[in-house]
Amino acid sequence: MIGLYIEYEYWVAAVQLVLAMLGMGAGLRIADFKKVALQPKAVTVGLSMQLVMVPLVALGFIVLADLPPGMIIGIAIIAAIPGGTVSNIFTFMARGNVPLSISITALTSLACLATTPIILDFLIADYMPDSFVMPAAKVAIEIGLCLLLPLGLGMLVLKRFPQYAPRFSDLCVKGSLTGIGIIVLGSLGAGRLNFANTSTDDIAVLFAFIVSLTLVGVWLTKGFALAQQDNRAIEMEVVVRNINLGFLLKVSLFPTVAGESNPVADMALFTMLLYGAWQLATGIFLIFWRRRQPISPSLASSQQ
Repeated sequence: MIGLYIEYEYWVAAVQLVLAMLGMGAGLRIADFKKVALQPKAVTVGLSMQLVMVPLVALGFIVLADLPPGMIIGIAIIAAIPGGTVSNIFTFMARGNVPLSISITALTSLACLATTPIILDFLIADYMPDSFVMPAAKVAIEIGLCLLLPLGLGMLVLKRFPQYAPRFSDLCVKGSLTGIGIIVLGSLGAGRLNFANTSTDDIAVLFAFIVSLTLVGVWLTKGFALAQQDNRAIEMEVVVRNINLGFLLKVSLFPTVAGESNPVADMALFTMLLYGAWQLATGIFLIFWRRRQPISPSLASSQQ
């Protein structure tokens, strides 16, 4: 079974991402994108945080911390991918601006077709073998086929079959979660996810990375005088990444070869899985913290 998983690891990663984006698209309407025009400042801040500040924080950890190559690549992938769909749910639970969250998630997902290869090359070019060439075209094609196309198809399902869209979205999300489960179990069975291979110091640095992103999302956005609900949406977008896409990028950068192990690739996967668990815990913490804070009427955003 493990050999079968290794042989088809790429397709497992691709299918789980396609299902996740179909599920997200089935909850999006064109009107959600039109809301961007009504909140240009908040959207601009959100996009800047996603596409500029997150990679800069990652660069700081990559340059200053003495990390193994695999963890450096894992952090770079986390910084290069857009926000995850879970951020929209967490924003709702934290009483944030959900339309803004959806707009930022959708726009960064569209932008990553160009930005992800650029950010990856910027962050990890110096840590790859001299013979390595960033497969920018391949990454862009995979993002187009596995992220943007299913996103559009999901939106088409909602438009044409609105009565079935919620059930369709639910099934797709459950299928994606099953795919992630297969990746975790397959990686465990192949001996790729082993805490014994990672030092406590490296794990502490990764923890400091997500704490830093949280602080950036919470405190830096305050300087832009945005509505409280807008701040809550942006901080969730900064912390919660599209780890589904990260899995596909990892497989794309390091194709699996039967009978061979790749410690660098395994560490990158371990880094993303650990971050994925911590981002959920951090998101839940932010939900409980924000729900205890009243929203000032004068600082409330105009949600629709």
